Amino acid sequence: MSYGGQAVVEGVMIRGPRHMAIAARAPDGSIRTYEQPLSGVLTGRVRLVPVIRGAIVLYETLALGLRALSWSSRVAAGEHPQQLSRAQLVVTLLFTASFAGAIFFVAPVLATGWISEVAGGSEYIEVTIEGVMRLAMLVGYIWLIGKSPEIRRVFAYHGAEHRAIHAYEHQLPLTPDNIRRFPNAHPRCGTAFLLTVMVVSLVVFIALGTPPIWVRVVERVLLVPAIASFAYEVLRFGQRHEGSRIVRWLYRPNIWLQSLTTATRTTARSRSPRTRCGAPSRSNCPSR
Repeated sequence: MSYGGQAVVEGVMIRGPRHMAIAARAPDGSIRTYEQPLSGVLTGRVRLVPVIRGAIVLYETLALGLRALSWSSRVAAGEHPQQLSRAQLVVTLLFTASFAGAIFFVAPVLATGWISEVAGGSEYIEVTIEGVMRLAMLVGYIWLIGKSPEIRRVFAYHGAEHRAIHAYEHQLPLTPDNIRRFPNAHPRCGTAFLLTVMVVSLVVFIALGTPPIWVRVVERVLLVPAIASFAYEVLRFGQRHEGSRIVRWLYRPNIWLQSLTTATRTTARSRSPRTRCGAPSRSNCPSR
């Protein structure tokens, strides 16, 4: 049975086949939890259809992730936690998707639209530089936000979440000693998904060439769901053949990028004089 999740503010969210659960640490060191059953497109048969399931996973990642972040941030701030309303979720999703699309897909097109003229009319050079720029922006963004102590704290929980999933998949009891045996990186990480989307988009956009710039902007925006769906299938292929040395080598960049998003070396915030992480015991701290 497959489980996944993500780090949230002072905690983690785990998604199972039929339920989603969040655990977050309050300022007094106690652990608050929330559980929600999943239904509809998130658990229906259509979620098993190749290619289509990639778009569903993308929506699920955004929707559940935003809800979990909103809930956990209130817990970490010592406020009464509550879920985003449907209207708030829709508005936030639209804003997040629009912002990400504008920065990572539209901006590189506008920034490189002049290169083919300088390069002697070579459209392949222009689109390749656009794709490399998009990839560099993703890595640079992750590296930059990782400089923030608050984000480093979230990244520490990200690494701890991966270790817990590793231990579960190896059928070991979920104790701190067992979890610490495993690496921070995991092949099914959302960071790997983002990197794969950027690589797939590079190949797709090179194949589409360089039509008028307004056509390219529309292409980049409209093709994001399709590219994300194909990227998900690429990841699934890698998971099914992870025993192959060639496949492991090809997917190695996904693991490298996770070294930025699962860093567990962090200066924990002082929440209690009893421990650095503010929990009553070290067993509740993120893995280090």
